[in-house]
Amino acid sequence: MKDSQDKIIEVKNLKMYFPITAGVLRKKVGDIKAIDDISFDIIRHETLGLVGESGCGKTTVGRCILRLYKPTSGKILFEGADISNLPESRLKQLRSKMSVIFQDPYGSLNPRQTARTIVANPIIYHHSLKKDEINERVRDLFRLVGLNPSMMDRVPHEFSGGQRQRLAIARALACNVSLIVCDEPISALDVSIQAQIINLLEDLQEKLGLTYLFIAHDLSVVQHISNRIAVMYLGRIIEIANSIELYANPLHPYTQALLSAVPVPNPRIEKNRHRIVLKGEVPSPANPPSGCHFHPRCWMAMPACKEERPELREIISGHFVACLRI
Repeated sequence: MKDSQDKIIEVKNLKMYFPITAGVLRKKVGDIKAIDDISFDIIRHETLGLVGESGCGKTTVGRCILRLYKPTSGKILFEGADISNLPESRLKQLRSKMSVIFQDPYGSLNPRQTARTIVANPIIYHHSLKKDEINERVRDLFRLVGLNPSMMDRVPHEFSGGQRQRLAIARALACNVSLIVCDEPISALDVSIQAQIINLLEDLQEKLGLTYLFIAHDLSVVQHISNRIAVMYLGRIIEIANSIELYANPLHPYTQALLSAVPVPNPRIEKNRHRIVLKGEVPSPANPPSGCHFHPRCWMAMPACKEERPELREIISGHFVACLRI
């Protein structure tokens, strides 16, 4: 692991439970355990990929880091400072240093505002600049993300899907941020546009020294853009490793199953690959299984898996796995 001064984010024993209520009085009857005691770090200037099935808690992790949600318990350290319990009055300063790119480039943009206003809003909120300075900054951001400044007075529906996502990226960069949470930023785009957005994100990271938390379900994209990858299952992180190492040597049974579903472009190799088909459905986060959450679907499960929760352990240098079999 890197020294603490190299970590831009440190997550320690993070939990995020959403209450389940019932009855006229909305009495609490349980919790949805969206994040169930996870710990990980994000190193400055790297891209950490976060993957897993829908509903495993990936987006909730990103929103907790951004403090859009206040965690139930645990700590989130941003540049060494604990932000997990910051009051609203102190979040303004924090949010000038981190931003988010949402999945839907149309739903995340105000359809009644011009592109100029959309990108300028964060600058106006966080900085005291003159109108001419703001306009010049917006023009620079448009050029930076590959948009023509002549498009600044258009509204979102006048842009294509790829252009709208570039507009969303420009807004995310408006305040010279150091961390960007990319919440499935290409999944709503055409395949032909996805590569352009990925290349743009990589270029911006190199130019501006950005750090990304890249949330996605497309494993081939995550492999391409990420330095390290964390795999989530039902609110827990079950494996973290370098991108090359994870794809070459997946240790957790769930990771092996995920990677076996990724098609290989070589038909000869694809024909002879072993496809791991998981049985059953993902359990509900309102009533997760005891012990290892994955044991009801795991072909390697043993009796201890039903009782004992596996801790994330370093098996190989930089390769952490939560599995009793390993």
